[in-house]
Amino acid sequence: MSTVSTPSPSLLSWLSQQAGFPARRLPAGAELLLCLAAAAEQEAEAASPGVGAFGLPRQDGALASAQRAHALRRSRVHFKCDNSAKV
Repeated sequence: MSTVSTPSPSLLSWLSQQAGFPARRLPAGAELLLCLAAAAEQEAEAASPGVGAFGLPRQDGALASAQRAHALRRSRVHFKCDNSAKV
């Protein structure tokens, strides 16, 4: 018994942009590898939603921007401490 599954929309858009799908088709082996890679990516996403490709944590743009702004504000305010005073 053969089951037919619909590939992910991101895979279909990539195929249409890069390979000219459906007017042109890739070799069967290449299509199979792309479908397997997309299925593995979906499985990995379902297993751990906060982890991106290669097991690295996903970047949070808002957090990174806030940290950069905080570091910039701290670098602009520079307090010098003079510990040379003798008691």
